[in-house]
Amino acid sequence: MKQFVSQAMPNPFIGVGLRHPHYEQSLSHNTAETPIDFVEIHAENFFADGGISIALLEDVCEKYALSVHGTSLGLGSAVAVPNEVLEKFARLIQISQPAFVSEHLCFNRARLNEKVVHTGDLLPIPYNIESLKNIVSHIQQVQDKIRRPILIENLSAYLSPEQISPESLDSMSEVEFLVEMCSRAGCGLLLDLNNLIVNALNQDIAMPIEHILSNIRQLPSDYVGEIHLAGYTEQGVNGFIVDDHGAAVSNQCWDLYTETIALFGNKPTLIEWDTQLPDWYELVAQTEIARSKASI
Repeated sequence: MKQFVSQAMPNPFIGVGLRHPHYEQSLSHNTAETPIDFVEIHAENFFADGGISIALLEDVCEKYALSVHGTSLGLGSAVAVPNEVLEKFARLIQISQPAFVSEHLCFNRARLNEKVVHTGDLLPIPYNIESLKNIVSHIQQVQDKIRRPILIENLSAYLSPEQISPESLDSMSEVEFLVEMCSRAGCGLLLDLNNLIVNALNQDIAMPIEHILSNIRQLPSDYVGEIHLAGYTEQGVNGFIVDDHGAAVSNQCWDLYTETIALFGNKPTLIEWDTQLPDWYELVAQTEIARSKASI
C-alpha cells in the first residue's frame, strides 16, 4: 500500500462526534445555517447486522460526510485482531464508505491462561522496535482488509514511556514512534491535541503548550490526516487529570489548535464530547469556534 498523504484543505472542515442522545437533532440540523461538515461514529455501535442501526447510518450518510472511529481493534496488542471483529469492522466500512477511518495507538487484548482477554480500555504500549513491528503488522492487516489507509490516534496515558518499558535499549520518543509507524505502515495520523495536553499536564511538564509544539513540529504535515479537539474534567483522580471528554474544548486546546493549523494548514477537525454530554446546540457552538480559529 502506498504511503498515506494528507493535503491541507482550502477551507475549514469541521465535525462533531455523533453520540446517541443527538441522533434525532443531528438529522434535523440546518447545515446551511450552521455548517457541520462531517460526523464521527464509534464503529462498535454499528456492528449489529441490519435493523435500526444500519437505517440510521444510511440517514446520517445522506446528510454528512462520515468518520468511522474504532475502539476495539487494539492494534498494539501482542495478539492478532480477532477475525470476527475485523470482519464486522470491514463490513461497516464497506457499507458506509466513510471519508475517514481511524483507530488508537494502544493495546486492549492479551493472552491469559491460554485465553485471549479484552481489557475494556485503551492501554499504552512501549515505544520501541518490538512494539513498532507489532503494531505496523496489525495496521497493515486492517488496511489490507478494508483496502484503504487508516489514521492512528495518539493516546492519553497515565504512565510515561519510561515507566512502561524502563529497561528498553531501543526506546523512541512518542514523535519518533509515530513518524516511523506512519512511514512503515503507510497509515496516517489522527492528532489528538487534548491527549497531548493531558499527558503533558500529568507528567508535570513545564510550559506544556510550548513543549507539545516542539514535538509536533517534528511531524510531517502530510502524515496528519485529522485533528481531535476536546476538553477534560479539571478535578483529578488520584492526582491525575482524566481524559474523559466531558467538557468543552479547553482554552489550552484552542491555543494549541491555532498554532497547529498554522503549522499544518486546515486539516479535518473534530470536536469530541463523550461524557456529560451537552445540548446539541452547545456542541454545535464548539464547531463555530473551531471554524473561526481555522479562518484566522
